[in-house]
This record gives sequence, structure tokens and C-alpha cells, in this order.
Amino acid sequence: MNIEIPKDHPRAKSLRTREKLIQGLESRVVAQAGLIAHGRGEAFDYLLGERTVPAALNAIKAASALLLSAENPVISVNGNAAMLTPEAIVELAETVNAKVEVNLFYRDTSREEAIKNILKRAGAKSIYGIDSEHLASLSELGSERRKVDTKGILIADVVLVPLEDGDRTEALVKMGKKVIAIDLNPLSRTSQKASITIVDNIERAMPLLVKKVNAFRSMRRQELEEIQQDFSNAENLKRCLKMILERLTKLAIQGECLGFRETEDNEN
Repeated sequence: MNIEIPKDHPRAKSLRTREKLIQGLESRVVAQAGLIAHGRGEAFDYLLGERTVPAALNAIKAASALLLSAENPVISVNGNAAMLTPEAIVELAETVNAKVEVNLFYRDTSREEAIKNILKRAGAKSIYGIDSEHLASLSELGSERRKVDTKGILIADVVLVPLEDGDRTEALVKMGKKVIAIDLNPLSRTSQKASITIVDNIERAMPLLVKKVNAFRSMRRQELEEIQQDFSNAENLKRCLKMILERLTKLAIQGECLGFRETEDNEN
């Protein structure tokens, strides 16, 4: 069911995103759990002020340098990512010469086909991770995410994992791969275990990542490596948490709240 969202609605953008994911659920692209995952992320986006904070821009800069210096980068795609930013995924892959691989926790052939169709419509020429003849299993994992393409993630040196679960991020890092995560929760295992974590909404982060990669394309390898060396994921995550703390403290001191009427607090 499509709902017309008024342009002047204060939550119009958020509601449009939710409608996209609901449509993705109906078309088999998004798993039911994907809706829960999005809601959890949206809660953290409230804490960030629904904006791309300086720490996220810092991570995007480092991630761009890493992708451009990678020998065999791969962009891992799940249902939510395919539904929300397919064009940016394809553009980024073409810019850094990365492979696009479908990797799902809730895996079945109909979902794989639906996600492949979305990526194809966005311009993807080759899609990995759905041909059973080319799949291998990661021994560190027990879920369906253990299945990776022998020509893709298995041999990748850098993997971009937007909207990821923590166990696979940890497994990929243990295999010696650099992992770039896009995760709104700076406390998640994905954020903590990744090499570079972009704490931002994927719909904001992906276009910014494409833009920064294009800006860095003419850089020498040494310059790209220096950008990476100057980045600390642990310190950058601390900056995100500090920003959230300072923002909430300021709101509390001012007597403001996040979207709730004062009478509601009094009533409780």
C-alpha cells in the first residue's frame, strides 16, 4: 500500500524512507527483521540530530582513501542497502573498481533475485554472491552470511559493509581484511570491530562517500596511505559518543526534549 506523504510533514524524509523499506518487504528485497534494524538505527540518528556529524565526515575521508588504494575492494549488499541506495552503490563500485556482492542473513533465492534486479536496474553489470557454484563458506560463521563468493569477498582485501551484523565484521577482520562499516550505532559490535566506521545514515553517507572518492581519485598512493594512517577508528567513535553526550546534555540543560511535549513528561 502506497501512502502519499505531505511535503510539509515534519518527518517527511523519514516517512519516505520507511515507505521504501515497506515496499522492499512486499517485493521480497527486505527481510522483516530489516524493518526492526532500521528502526533501531533511526533511534540513534535522533541522538545525532539526524545529520552527518564531523566524525562521520572524518571516517568518510579515511574510507575513501582506503577504497581507492585497495587491490580488490568489494561492496557487500543486503536488502536494506539495496532498497535505499542502489544507485550510489553502483556508482561507488564503478568509481573504485569494486565488485558488488549480495550477502544475506535471511537468504533465499527469491530475495537474491529481487535484490539482483534492483541492482541491475541501478546499472550494475556484474553481481556476485548469488551463483551457488562460486560460493564458499567462512568457518567462523554459522549463519547464512558465511556464504561468500570465491571471486568476491573471499579474496577481497577491503570490504564495505553497510548495515552489517557484527559477527561477520569480526570474522572478516580476523581473516585479515579491512572492513568499512556504515552503522548509526557507535556502540555496536560492527562499529567497534570494523577498521573504519562511518556513524551515519546510509542515505546520507553513501552519496558523500561517492563524492569524496571522486575528489580523491587523482591523489598519489602515498597521500591516500597517509590519510589512512592518520585515522583511528577507536578515537573517531569516541568523538561520536562525546558529540551525542554533549548534545543531550545541552538539550537537558535547556529544558528541551527530543520530540516529546512537556505535558507528556508531567503526566508520567
